[in-house]
Amino acid sequence: MAVSLYRNLLQTTKERILQQRRVSLYNGAHGYEEELIKKKLQQFSGGSINLSKEDSGIGILTLNNPKLMNAFTGTMMLELEERVTELENWKDGKGLIIYGAGNTFCSGSDLNAVKAMSKSQDGMNMCMFMQNTLTRLMRLPLISVALVQGKAFGGGAELITACDFRLMTPGSEIRFVHKHMGLVPGWGGAARLVRIIGGSAALRLLSGATRVDPERALHLGLSEETLSSSDETEALEEARAWLSQYTESPSDVIRAVKKVVTAGRELPLEAALRTEKDIFGTLWGGPANLQALVRRPKHK
Repeated sequence: MAVSLYRNLLQTTKERILQQRRVSLYNGAHGYEEELIKKKLQQFSGGSINLSKEDSGIGILTLNNPKLMNAFTGTMMLELEERVTELENWKDGKGLIIYGAGNTFCSGSDLNAVKAMSKSQDGMNMCMFMQNTLTRLMRLPLISVALVQGKAFGGGAELITACDFRLMTPGSEIRFVHKHMGLVPGWGGAARLVRIIGGSAALRLLSGATRVDPERALHLGLSEETLSSSDETEALEEARAWLSQYTESPSDVIRAVKKVVTAGRELPLEAALRTEKDIFGTLWGGPANLQALVRRPKHK
């Protein structure tokens, strides 16, 4: 009886949390024309978004368009949404590293697509599409790290704010260049940046289109650490090692930790407390909890 109740609670909580993660910020009531923008984005091909899932529970998401410094084409935006859906369905995942091919992160949007979608409604639809996608990325039950090599400009800078952590390589830089395009961030980057470094610091970076090197990023709290190597392969190995210190537990425990932090960040206090209670209930008496009790670990 108790086992049956536990399983029912676990399944109900999982289904509710999964549904919350996939809720779109925008729909037709907001003027969002999802199918229309997908058709338009499909016209601007090039590059790819590649995902590999390792046995360790770490996913590697690669922005692959090195000829354009990994700028997002229309099809890359569509593929990013597909990869996020794949990660939402990955039950054994614990962590995610996002990086760019060719030793640079991402220079933003492909200008060919931007110029061709210059109408206000097209821009708004693309904005809502990318906000939906990056919000789902941010809410994944995986501990995510953006590995910033080379340049993270414009939309690339916005993408790193959708990750839990950021690591930078020597010589890399982050820059919100939107004002030089006569714009503000549209993929949710400004709102997330304020939550990461505070309003005053975010205002300086956005209004000044300021170059942020690894030292300044550390000072601002925008980066966790500057890696020792700028080599793409070595930097990726360093990022794996850095992330592993936070993923060395069973996947259900790590995923639960991310879920309670997401709830605490996004929900009113009482709702966050109830969510924390529900998630706690899925772990209490579960395999990891019972094994820990058998081990009787000593905390020093």
